[in-house]
Amino acid sequence: MSAAQYTYHVTDVFTQTRFAGNMLAVFPDAAGLTPGQMQAIARELNLSETTFVFPPERGRLARVRIFTPDRELPFAGHPTIGTAFVLATLDRIAADVDRFAFEEGIGDVEVRIERRADPFVAWLQTPPISFGRTLDRAAVAEMLGLREDDFLPELPTQIVSAGNPFLYAALRDRETVDRAHLAPGALARLAPNERATGVFFFTPTPATFYSRMLAPEAGVSEDPATGSATGPLGAYLARYGLIPLRDGQTFTNEQGVAMKRRSLIAGVLHVDERGELARVDIGGSAVMTTTVATMVV
Repeated sequence: MSAAQYTYHVTDVFTQTRFAGNMLAVFPDAAGLTPGQMQAIARELNLSETTFVFPPERGRLARVRIFTPDRELPFAGHPTIGTAFVLATLDRIAADVDRFAFEEGIGDVEVRIERRADPFVAWLQTPPISFGRTLDRAAVAEMLGLREDDFLPELPTQIVSAGNPFLYAALRDRETVDRAHLAPGALARLAPNERATGVFFFTPTPATFYSRMLAPEAGVSEDPATGSATGPLGAYLARYGLIPLRDGQTFTNEQGVAMKRRSLIAGVLHVDERGELARVDIGGSAVMTTTVATMVV
């Protein structure tokens, strides 16, 4: 039986520095690959996510499927931003096109490119954000190897989702964020019905919100940058008074520092005429690290 060759590109996302940010492999011509083959490739590359680009089915720019080493995701931020960067770099996106949509598992994800920036910045509109139930803080503290007084007071440990549910926890300082850990299976035991992707914990700093995201059950022991968690982070910050709920309000998620892969994810709140949060856009830059590689399948 003959083998097929598929070209892929590797980029570092949410950074302007090579070998920082979150690595992503992008297969720009994935037609012919089966879901099982895509999952096997993602497991072989062992990055947080790998994307596979197919011709569109609903008339958008492209259909994008996203895999961690363990599972397929309906939506993810750094794969969406990184795929846009790779396709633009390969001239798969016309130079006069700065707004388009990817067809992802969650539906159409709107993307905007600021080409005048150097390197250019890509933005996505986070899918609709929903707040789930709160979990017992003492139980969450025990799960993370922390004490209850390591958490910021009066802020809930809560499930929030934009397609991928995460458990959010606000901690008192950077040292506490760096000290937390999560054993495989612990989140599923604590919240068996939530199907949470991982735990996202953070602390305010003078310039950013310093964070980490652990998702061992999704095959990602720690993620250097989690775009799909940053949009809900903005909603959480606004709901609980950590940033103002106003149109155009910005925030920055600083992630991956403990992994020596510092990432910066920009966020912007959009508020409707009733003063309610309409959506959160997230964005950042990327740097190509491997321009061409070939995998035999």
